[in-house]
Amino acid sequence: MIDMPNPLFNALVGGRMSGNGPLNMLQQFQKFKQDMQGKNPKEEVSRLLQSGKINQQQLNQIQQMARQLQGILK
Repeated sequence: MIDMPNPLFNALVGGRMSGNGPLNMLQQFQKFKQDMQGKNPKEEVSRLLQSGKINQQQLNQIQQMARQLQGILK
């Protein structure tokens, strides 16, 4: 797997959460949310795909995980 600069992606896909577990993930999500402020998520995903920073398989994986999280959080 390509090493992603996004710590939230790494925590979800790579299982590399360190430190305080859920608290660390929450902090990473807050940083991710702040970094994405004012950006179009679909454009960002397209940019990552086109740049080769993620591939379609990785995108499919994270989309599946996001759907699972939605079910848990409802």
